[in-house]
Order: sequence, then C-alpha cells, then structure tokens
Amino acid sequence: MSYVAPLKDMLFVMNELAGLSEVNALPNCEDATPETVEAILEEKAKFCGEVVAPLNHSADKEPSFWSDGKVTTSKGFKEAFKQFGEAGWQGVQHPVEFGGQGLPKLVATPCIEMLNSANLSFALCPLLTDGTIEALMTAGTDEQKNTYLSNFISGKWTGTMNLTEPQAGSDLALVRTRAVPQDDGSYKLSGTKIFITYGEHDMAENIVHLVLARTPNAPEGVKGISLFIVPKFLVKPDGSLGERNDVHCVSIEHKLGIKASPTAVLQFGDHGGAVGMLVGEENRGLEYMFIMMNAARFAVGIQGISVAERAYQKAAAYAKERVQSRDLAGSASAVTIIHQPDVRRMLMSMRAQVEAARALAYVAAAASDAGHHHPDETTRKTNQAFYEYLVPIVKGWSTELSIDVTSTGVQVHGGMGFIEETGAAQYYRDARILAIYEGTTAIQANDLVGRKTSRDGGAVAKGIIGQVRKTEAALAAAGSGEYGSDLQAIRKRLADGASALEDVINYVVANIKTDIKGVFSGSVPYLKLAGIVLGGWQMGRAALAAVDKLKAGEGDAQFYKAKIGTARFYADHVLTQATSLRAAIVEGSAGVLALSDEQF
Repeated sequence: MSYVAPLKDMLFVMNELAGLSEVNALPNCEDATPETVEAILEEKAKFCGEVVAPLNHSADKEPSFWSDGKVTTSKGFKEAFKQFGEAGWQGVQHPVEFGGQGLPKLVATPCIEMLNSANLSFALCPLLTDGTIEALMTAGTDEQKNTYLSNFISGKWTGTMNLTEPQAGSDLALVRTRAVPQDDGSYKLSGTKIFITYGEHDMAENIVHLVLARTPNAPEGVKGISLFIVPKFLVKPDGSLGERNDVHCVSIEHKLGIKASPTAVLQFGDHGGAVGMLVGEENRGLEYMFIMMNAARFAVGIQGISVAERAYQKAAAYAKERVQSRDLAGSASAVTIIHQPDVRRMLMSMRAQVEAARALAYVAAAASDAGHHHPDETTRKTNQAFYEYLVPIVKGWSTELSIDVTSTGVQVHGGMGFIEETGAAQYYRDARILAIYEGTTAIQANDLVGRKTSRDGGAVAKGIIGQVRKTEAALAAAGSGEYGSDLQAIRKRLADGASALEDVINYVVANIKTDIKGVFSGSVPYLKLAGIVLGGWQMGRAALAAVDKLKAGEGDAQFYKAKIGTARFYADHVLTQATSLRAAIVEGSAGVLALSDEQF
C-alpha cells in the first residue's frame, strides 16, 4: 500500500490541541486561516501520496551511488525534487520576501511530517536546506541572504550542515578544519567532513555547505569555531554560477537504512583551498550552527513520528487482509489476524504512541509561533521557554518511540515482516538512525537535565506540571456520562504520571550539584518519562475535546470515539510506565555506576 496522510488527525490536533485559531490571530500569521491550512495540507497530502511515496521502496532497493566524485540519486528523485521546488514546498515557513509563503511553524510541521512519511530518504534534503535557511536568516549578512535564500526556497540550490570530522563526532571542540583569511575578505578552507547528508547529489544546480572551521589564531575548544559558507560552485556578483569550488565528495556511506539519502565524505582544499565566506563573526560559529541544529532536532523528531505513522499504516492494512488461525471466541473458518487480541494490542500500541507524539510536537510548534510572534513580551518568553523545554523531548522521545513502533510493525507481519519485499523492514531500518543523528538520545537528555531543568531550578518544568494538573482537573470534572469511565481512567493514570514526573524534576534540581553522575545516569529515562507523561497530557486533552464534539453532535462521530479509545489505551498501557521510570531514575543510579571499567 502507498501512504495516505492522516489529515483528519492532523487537523484535529492543530485545531483542538495546538490552537490554530490562536496562532492565526498572531501578527504575521494572518494567512493561516483554517480554510487555507486545510487546502494546503490536502495538496501536500496529494503530492506526497502520488509523487514521493511511490519512490520509497524502489529507492531503498536501488539507492544513490557514487562514481568519480559524483552522486547519482535514486530513480525518480531528481524529477520529484524539481516538482517539490516548483510547487513551493521548500518555502512553507520561510519569508515571503525571499519567495516563501511565510506560514507558521504549526502549518509547516504537518507538511514536513507528510514528506517524511512518504519517503524519509528524499525528505532529508529539504530538511537540511531548512536549517541552512534559518542559520542565514539569523546570522547572515544582507548580501548573503539576497544571494542564497531565494535560491534555496525555489529549490534551485540546497544546503548542508558540516560539523562532524573523523576525530570529532559529538565533541566539536576537536574540529580541525582550517580557514585561512585572504586579502579579498574570503577564506580558504581545508579539511575533511564526514556524515554530510546530501553533501553531493544531482537534484539541484548548486549545493551550499555551512562549514565549521578554525581560523589560524582562534582559541582552543568550542570558543574558537567559526561558520563559513562554502558553495559547490562559486557564485558570481550577478548571482550566476561560476567555477567549481575546491570541495569534493570522495565517497558516500553504505548504511543500515535511509539508503537513498547520500551521506557524503567531503574533502575541502586538496587543490589549493575551498573558498568560503564567514557567517557572522569569527569564533561564534557554534552559536550560529546551533540555530540550524535546533531546527533540525525538532525536524528529526517529526521524522520519528512520520516513519512510525507509515509503519502503523502498513501493519494495520496487513492485519486486515492476512488470514491466519481461527477466532479465539470460536469460528468455523480462519479469520484475518486483526481479530486476534495480541495483534490488536500491537496496533493500538503503535497508533496511540504516534498520536501522542504528533500532538506533543504540534503543540510545541504552536508555542514556537507564539514565542516569535505574540505581541506581549512575557507571553513570548513563556512560550519560547516551553518550546525549548520540549525540543529535546520531541527529538529524543519521538525517535526512540519510532524504533519500537517500527519493530512492532515487523512483528505484526510475522515472518513476512522479516522479508524485505513486504517493505515493513525498511521502516525499522530507516528509523534506527533517528535516535543517533542530530544529537543522540543521551545528548538530548543531557540538554533536558542541564540546560532545560536544572539551570532555572526546574521553574519551566514545574510550570508545565501545573498545566498538566489543569487537564487532570478537567478530566475529573467531566462527569459520569457515556464516556465518564474512560475519562476517569485517563485522569487517574495522568495524575500518577504527573506525580512521577514532578518527583523526578525535584530530584534533578536537588541533586545535580552533589551527585552529578547519579543524576545524569537517569537522564535518558527522564527524557522518556517526560515524553510519556506530556504525550499522555495531550491524549487527555484530546479525549476531552472528542467528548465535547460528540456531545455537540459535530463532525465524524467514529473518529472521535476512536480518539477516546486510543487515549484510554495510552493511559492504561503507556502512561502506566511512568511510575517504574520514576523509580529507576530516583533510586536506580547505584546500579548504573556499580561496576568498575575493568568489570565490563
């Protein structure tokens, strides 16, 4: 089966949980009316379903390949990317002045989800370009913006992010690439960068690399890193392309998944030096690159949701058609496996986790919009802090979840899931990188503990707990009508989860200075706990909204009933993990640190 965008759920989350109408009322967001947004999403769903999704399986079987310094992408990618650019999809959230549509992040987020569900490998190219645009919007000169942004947004050029080197993975203090200033204001770069997504390809006229490097007299460590624009083809003053720059792809990686996305090894300066232009000020490169990385981290979280959604769709379709065994309640003949209780449990687990992660990510996107556009400064700061707290959770929890969901998708298929021809295994393989690149789950968790929780004494985190408690109270007040038992069950599990998360926040704040290794030994479980509880918060809100719609007799009753059932499953089967995670974090550090190095 091909991919069918879950538009009904996307629009429900945008309208009922993320507050599309409130975002639409913000300055510079006036074009994001519900009617316009629905039309945009319908068009993106059509493009992804008809143009991009059909390339997913074939590109996995015949991935991009390297020969004589050039990369040829999978069949159909070049033509699909041309359509992508011409349709304006690269510019959904980018400025109108450079050819974009200037729409809120909340509108761009489902568009990004659809593209990644359709074809994760294909979607990586525009993902990196999005980050390049954001970095130049923040730190680039007017000349740099005018030279590059419209070409990125049109799809004529693409962008990359060049951080990692053979000796410098997550520790960017070890970056060795050199940038020597020239008399004309440019720099000559030399060095090697690895793991560069779409660092070489045949889908665009030019590839523009944002490169971290050191100038000759730069201080040691991360304080001495600068950021440079290094295009594959130099750009003339009139904007046309000039001679080939001294940056070359010497190989691409052979990977477990996302095989159609070329992951390049780039060599800078083997023939005299690659010409680069400084972005912003010297020695502030990591600061600028973090703009790109934070945009990419949120987007990778969306990738996790995307591939999990695709795996769920495939598993559900297979379960409805695969005939195997008799119904446990008794039947004369074999039935489809969706009648088997454990298959239903697996499908509900997949569905519930995807819907919770989607809701949390979209709510985060709306907070980002308010953080940028709300007229009140205090409201802007509150929303921005909320968004920044959620980013490592969206990235880390959603990607870890995607591994579990896609693995469950293979299990639903049984032995056929282990066979590549069915396609279920591809989602599992593709998902595995998501918890690694753009900062591993541990890096996201360290950020959550260090910058997002302990730095402000847990103020933002505790404020979020207060919001969860309001939903808990609303569930308690929802009465005992037809869905009262579901809402009260959700309330109980959410209350337990909120208490568990609150205990962990207090533990982190109280112990970070006296037992730093003990606290950080529970950092990833804390991130997962936060994701589970805050996802459960959104599912509780979703259940309340669905009940209101049913009482009012509005919309699709079957959709709302399914939402309530899914929220109940999440509460009973996912939120119940919160108390055990709390115990592992607050009481479990001794076991983590029990053995000496030699005992491993």
